Amino acid sequence: MSDLGKLETEILAAIAASADEAALENVRIGALGKKGSISALLATLGKMAPDERKTQGAAINAVKDKVTEALTARRDVLKSAALDARLASETVDVTLPVRESAAEQGRIHPLSQVMDELTAIFADMGFAIAEGPDIETDDYNFTKLNFPEGHPARDMHDTFFFNPKPDGSRLLLRTHTSPVQVRAMLAQKPPIRIIAPGRTYRIDSDATHTPQFHQVEGLVIDKGSHLGHLKWILAEFCKAFFEVDNVNMRFRPSFFPFTEPSLEVDIQCRRDKGEIRFGEGEDWLEILGCGMVHPNVLRNCGIDPDVYQGFAWGMGIDRIAMLKYGIADLRQMFEGDVRWLNHYGFKPLEVPTLAGGLST
Repeated sequence: MSDLGKLETEILAAIAASADEAALENVRIGALGKKGSISALLATLGKMAPDERKTQGAAINAVKDKVTEALTARRDVLKSAALDARLASETVDVTLPVRESAAEQGRIHPLSQVMDELTAIFADMGFAIAEGPDIETDDYNFTKLNFPEGHPARDMHDTFFFNPKPDGSRLLLRTHTSPVQVRAMLAQKPPIRIIAPGRTYRIDSDATHTPQFHQVEGLVIDKGSHLGHLKWILAEFCKAFFEVDNVNMRFRPSFFPFTEPSLEVDIQCRRDKGEIRFGEGEDWLEILGCGMVHPNVLRNCGIDPDVYQGFAWGMGIDRIAMLKYGIADLRQMFEGDVRWLNHYGFKPLEVPTLAGGLST
């Protein structure tokens, strides 16, 4: 029995030394489990004589009862200590302001906001949204748009070309979203009325240029389309986008291979203490290029220029976002600075609508 007493002392000491419930469970298994020390002693009772079994069984069961009681008492102590520690670590200071939800903390990037604004404005005019791949062929990006061979825009210093294929042809990162217009004209018959927002790529980088930027282009093809329609659409867009009641625009002759005549558009503004206000003042600011679609482009896309004519325009989304929201450096839009986004970003549930206000 001296061995039984020693075993009892060791088990009770192990129970008292258990620092957590996991350690206590290991002690229980070691003593009372199927292969535990006390269970092993109980298994020997069957081989004993009746008198010896009675004596030894009572002694072993007494040790078992003491161990069970000690386990229960220690488990209660450990549970209480764990609860106290959890309550201490999860204390809430009710004087702190309520934390914003994820929907309140998140911000929509100004570029995404402006794309939504553009979509809302032109959808109200009946335009559909068209998309195309960022990786284009030389044919769609240049040839079908009436860029002659040897045109400077085809040079390596302006365009990101991929390595030539075995047949000598090369893919490229589109330099404008005009290939989307080509794809639209090839895929559907007139009348066509689309806008094509998306990423574009050119080898350039400074405060107002980045190698990857965003453009939106518009295209209308119909039998009776003319410059008067184009001027009205652009004027209505500028009033809605810059949220002014009146806007004065100036159209200047220019040159683009894919339009004839080609025009650049200035909008009246006033520069005041680093801010630009539209619809007033004596200054002018160029915002986009436009023109009537060149007959060669129509022919390249399978449209008869003697029956149909159309107009197109294009503007930099990054540029008009900077003008509207007072962003000084284009490169900041792509740095991923959360502080910048918290300042210039928009709450995700404030969806721009013409009825409710684009940027309210």
